[in-house]
Amino acid sequence: MNNHSHNNHIPSDKPHDHASSDEHHHEHDHQQENSCSQSSCCSQDKTETLSTLSSGSTRLTWQVFGMDCPSCAKKVETAVSQVAGVEHAKILFATEKLVVDTKETQDIAPRIEQAVKKAGYSLSSGANTTPAAKPSVKQQRLKEYGPPVIMATLILLSWLLELFSPTYGRIAFTITTIIGLIPIGLQAIRLTRSGTPFAIETLMSISAIGALFIGATEEAAMVLMLFMIGELLESYAANRARQGVSALMALLPEEAVRLSKNGTRETVAAASLIPGDIIEIAPGTRLPVDAELQAASASFDESALTGESIPVERLRGEKVAAGSLAVDSVMQLKVLSEPGNNAIDRILTLIEEAEERRAPIERFIDRFSRYYTPAIMLFALLVVIVPPLMFAQPWETWIYRGLTLLLIGCPCALVISTPAAITSALAAATRRGALIKGGAALEQLGTISQIAFDKTGTLTEGKPMVTDVIPVNEMTEAQLLGLSAAVESGSHHPLAQAIIRKTEENGITYAQAENRRAIAGVGVQGNVDNETILISSPSKLTQNELSAEQQQQITQLEEQGKTVVVTLKSNQVIGLLALRDTLRADAKQALAALKQIGVNGVMLTGDNPRAAAAIAHELNIEYEASLLPEDKVTAVIILNKEQPTAMVGDGINDAPAMKSSTIGIAMGGGTDVALETADAALTHNRLIGLTDMIVLSRATRKIIRQNITIALGLKAIFLVTSLIGLTGLWLAVLADSGATALVTANSLRLLRKRKEETEG
Repeated sequence: MNNHSHNNHIPSDKPHDHASSDEHHHEHDHQQENSCSQSSCCSQDKTETLSTLSSGSTRLTWQVFGMDCPSCAKKVETAVSQVAGVEHAKILFATEKLVVDTKETQDIAPRIEQAVKKAGYSLSSGANTTPAAKPSVKQQRLKEYGPPVIMATLILLSWLLELFSPTYGRIAFTITTIIGLIPIGLQAIRLTRSGTPFAIETLMSISAIGALFIGATEEAAMVLMLFMIGELLESYAANRARQGVSALMALLPEEAVRLSKNGTRETVAAASLIPGDIIEIAPGTRLPVDAELQAASASFDESALTGESIPVERLRGEKVAAGSLAVDSVMQLKVLSEPGNNAIDRILTLIEEAEERRAPIERFIDRFSRYYTPAIMLFALLVVIVPPLMFAQPWETWIYRGLTLLLIGCPCALVISTPAAITSALAAATRRGALIKGGAALEQLGTISQIAFDKTGTLTEGKPMVTDVIPVNEMTEAQLLGLSAAVESGSHHPLAQAIIRKTEENGITYAQAENRRAIAGVGVQGNVDNETILISSPSKLTQNELSAEQQQQITQLEEQGKTVVVTLKSNQVIGLLALRDTLRADAKQALAALKQIGVNGVMLTGDNPRAAAAIAHELNIEYEASLLPEDKVTAVIILNKEQPTAMVGDGINDAPAMKSSTIGIAMGGGTDVALETADAALTHNRLIGLTDMIVLSRATRKIIRQNITIALGLKAIFLVTSLIGLTGLWLAVLADSGATALVTANSLRLLRKRKEETEG
């Protein structure tokens, strides 16, 4: 990685003026690269989400309902893969899609739907998905919160009853366990039939039944409740992540105003628009499609797509990406994109492709249960039958020891070892202003040795400010700001707002200019005291209008990554204004703290090389500039191959790169899609929190390893002592409960640790 601009991925058939973002874009000319809209992001070539179809194969898609976690996705894939005729099955968890490749076209769809249903989930055809197909919010909440609430209530009632009557209390705990076991056991049976015999549901079922056999009814009920709570937390994190996709699609309006050949206007569904249609967009509305501007010029806020804070001015014939917000006028555009193939659709495809490259994250206990559960069951069975059958030992003794082993094999401590640590760490992170979405993300954070940063809104504030006010001749700073603000008054453009804000901060009064108007491709003009005031980009002025000294000043300011505008009075230059997006207050401190814990930083930005170089030099950080959304994905993939890399961003354009990284982290002040797509977010919006998150994650990984050692170590010891008859059922209960207590206490240390202690 070198400290220079990175242009390898930019299409060579498009000219790019990288100096353009140093110009005043709103109501001024600009030649800024067209970002997503002029990239392959807006090409007509639709990218395959999965591997290329083999000859003669058909690709079928469904919407899947009921998946709470990535391990659920694996279970659905396993069930579908066993259907005869299925060549390849893949779950895209972020978008809840099942994609199946098959050469059979008859009767396979019903068989796939039946297989998924047997696994405990439901499908709806992607083409026919309706709001009614998806469970209502009320139904979802009842399904998610009902079981743990019912279990907690029954456990409390059983405990109260046991205080008055141990016998009836034990019966109550048994009934509670059976009630909690029914849905989990039924799911375990369904999964066994669909090809996943040793899922975590099976582990829980066997543990609870084993505990009931030896009378540990209280423990059996608690294990089931803890399992339900864990499932609820994971379901919440998964649903939050999937909301990002909904927010992304919400950028596209469902309707559009289409102009017929005779000029009449009609409101039509956005999905019915085809290339060549002419549509009309009003200020404050978003484009439903990729389109070509028909007006002389118009400004668009593309921050939701590019993450860049400064709206851009498009000229006649330029492409504008779907999801862009019209800023200043009613305009007409010609539709360019096919239905389902606009810029937003392609960003969504990038997210799905990134998920395809990342293997589904399976919980540790679920993987371990594939071997642990059958091994314990088989070993306990052998202990029960081998000694009596082969060595004429008494059945009663070895049945007792077999049940003891089954209880020792009850994975209470092991089951809680990871979630207890993760829950404590997540609570600690929340106190520090960090939202980490689940245990997998928390564990991944600890492996990070490199962080890729977006620039605007991440390393910088995303809010331009006036940095230099340079009056010319007899003009004062106050007069220059007053006249400039008078012309910019009434504009919502960020640069105009920055000039107005600077003027008001200095206590300068001004009146709105008369006859204020935009001059396409030049700037904005108005009359103040019968004098014509023009604010223009330097590139639109002739050499005669700017002196050699002024040209040198402009060059120096632009080399610092600043945007320069020139104010003229009656065609005479009266001053220069320079604006720049400022660094976050804690950016330097955060990067220094990351280096101290062995984490390097690199900046990835769609901004021009000069602005990027100025910021990178100030932060002493490597960078790549002029990156389109798909270029960021490529860059992150390359970085990830070198070492585990996190991506920190705040815009929709950062979402695919976040999904391509080891872990995606969003700034709290970013777009909804970035927040929802990311695996973690800094809710306090301070970069220094990155160090705290990584340090906490490393401590959590250490605690988890300790917990697993405690859980399995104690089981191994008591396994031996039970076999030789030194320990009985009551000690087995004590060993299991003791291990659970130790694991829980060890995990709670994460809550007590101060920031500076967690690194150890």
